[in-house]
Amino acid sequence: MLFLALATCYCNDIYREAAKRGIAVDGVDVSVSGDFDDAGTARGVTYRAKIASKSDRNAVLELARHVDEIAEIHRALRGGTRVEFAGAEIVAEASPQERP
Repeated sequence: MLFLALATCYCNDIYREAAKRGIAVDGVDVSVSGDFDDAGTARGVTYRAKIASKSDRNAVLELARHVDEIAEIHRALRGGTRVEFAGAEIVAEASPQERP
């Protein structure tokens, strides 16, 4: 799910930032690879994007680099964002008579 979030974030941001720059993007394909250690920490995460566009190649490459810098999931992972557990609410499952 983490890798999917990274790929989706990048893809969405490519379209958003391309629109701001007037760059036509026909499609984006992002592949992500990496591993998780025994404690569940992601290691060696890399990703690659394939961007379909008839716009200027240099402009699209600059767009790709820019999005790598600003993508929210990427920045959170690179910055080691603190995640705090704020508790849990436990609710009893409704009995069969109470279910609609």
